Order: sequence, then C-alpha cells, then structure tokens
Amino acid sequence: MIPLRFSFCAQCLLLLLLLLTCSWISLFSWSVITVTPADALQALYNMDQDSIAQHIAHDLRLPRMLVGIMVGANLAAAGVIMQGLTQNPLASPSVLGINAGAALGMASVSTIAPWFGLLGSSIAAMIGGGIAWAFVMLLGSAWRGGNEHGRLVLAGVAISALCAALTKAVIIIAEDQAAGVLTWLAGSLSDARWQTFDALWPLCLVGLLGAMLIAPTLNLLQLGDDNARNLGVSLMWVKLGGSFLVLLLVGSAISSVGAIGFVGLLVPHMARMLAGQDHRKFLPIAMILGACLVVLSDTISRGIIYPAETPAGAILALIGAPFFIYLVRKRTL
Repeated sequence: MIPLRFSFCAQCLLLLLLLLTCSWISLFSWSVITVTPADALQALYNMDQDSIAQHIAHDLRLPRMLVGIMVGANLAAAGVIMQGLTQNPLASPSVLGINAGAALGMASVSTIAPWFGLLGSSIAAMIGGGIAWAFVMLLGSAWRGGNEHGRLVLAGVAISALCAALTKAVIIIAEDQAAGVLTWLAGSLSDARWQTFDALWPLCLVGLLGAMLIAPTLNLLQLGDDNARNLGVSLMWVKLGGSFLVLLLVGSAISSVGAIGFVGLLVPHMARMLAGQDHRKFLPIAMILGACLVVLSDTISRGIIYPAETPAGAILALIGAPFFIYLVRKRTL
C-alpha cells in the first residue's frame, strides 16, 4: 500500500470531485452541433425547448454520462467481489469468462428474439454469464478452495474462447443483425438513452448495495477458508451470494452498453493502492474510480476520430493496459 496523507473521507471527496469534473466535461465535448458549457448548465436546470444544443446535452449526453457512471461502478465492484471470493488478484469478469458468457447470452437474444427488450437482454446476459462462471469455477476447482490461481485463469481463458466462438456462430447465423451486435460487442455508450438509464439504475442500486453489505465478509475470506469458517462464515452461501451479485452487476452493465472489459481487472488494484486491503474502504473507492475511468474513456472515444466515434471499450484497453503492466512490475500478483 502506498502511504498517503489523505484520510479515507478526503480520498472519496477528491475522487468524487474528479468524477464530477469528468462528467461535466462529457456533457459538451466533441459534438457535431456545438454545445457550450452554458448550454449544458441550462439544460440541467431550465432547458430551452427550442435549443438543439440543450436537447443534445439533456437527451443524449446526460443519460449517456449517467449510464457510464453506473457501468463503471458495476464493473469495478464486480471485480472486487470476484477477487475477494477467489482470493485471486487476476480475477475479473473479463478474465474469468463472465463477460464472454454474458455477451453470448445477449447476442443470442438480440439476434434470435430482439422483441424481449433491454430487460430480457439483461436476464439473458445474467444467465449466460452465470453458466460461464459456474463452468470456470468447476474447472478451476475454486469451490474447493485452495490457491489454484493459474488453473482458474486457464479455465477462464478456455471458457471465454468457447463463448467467443459461439457468439461468432450466432452472428453468422443471424447475418441481418450482425452489424448491431458487432458494435455492441466492442463496448460503446453511444446508444445509451434515458430508457437505458431507467432500466439500469434499479439493478445497479441493488447490486452496489449488496456489494457494500458483503464487504466485511470478504475481509474475513482474506484470512483463509479455514479461519473464515471458524469465525462463523458460511463459505457456500457467501460464494453463492457473491456470485449472484457479480452476475447482477456484470449482466446489467453488459446488456446496457456492451462488452466493456478491463475495468474489473485494473480498478481494484488501483483502489487497494489508495485505501489498503479493507474491503469496506477500497470497495467504494473502486466504484468511484471505475465510474471515472468509463466516463473519461467515453469522452475520449468521441474525439479520437471526430466526428465519428471509437468504441469506449477499445479506449479502455488502451488506457488500462499500460497501467496494469506497471502494476504487475511493481507488485507480485
């Protein structure tokens, strides 16, 4: 842990200020029709119905920013829970197959039964991610405990490859829906609207509250399975409950904006560097950092090849890879 002069509350306030700044900039940056900061501010408080710029800020940029915040917080919290449950610092939704499984479920529903809507897609993403996660845990012997970190990662890679192949097969079969699904698989917030926000926030609220409730138990799991069991922890129920929360967080996020990766792998390590090993402290830090990372990446994605957009998922990989390499060199994972 890097010693910092700031207390936990001060860290949270500073990170919230950073999130507010990134969110504010995202409302008016890189728009084909010029949107000024004044337009964005007026759109929040007293929108002029005749102003196209204010409609863009209120109807397009604001829900996109709010969805980005929730998606970032969801994926970061899911990464923290997964690393806590498996005691594996390489665990994340993308590495252990949940993203790929959720993408397969979402792609299947989007191409075969698109009339199910966002709620049906969320359920399909959760089911797909849950099946993939169960296979990874079984193949990696994670339910039996121990420190089979390499075996768990290899199982995740194998299941991810299988799900990716099946997803491509679904796209080939439903060729007329291929363009939309491929864009969604890249991970983009460009289609996020108020309907997306309305469908996402209840699932996000339940998942994040559940993550905060399970945080003290994750602290006990750091002592080892035997010690945690001696302290009264029911390992089976904790792992089942934690897995359900991960599926809820990841499934709702992926069904809303697509397969965005890397957040759940990188952010928990950044949060630990700031707040230490106590899940009660570094979990909220991770949520804020995840939200900042997704909103910032989405803002940058609009300016890379302006006026066209680059998927935020690609930007996240470009931002996250160098930082994660740095973390690998500085820490023994």
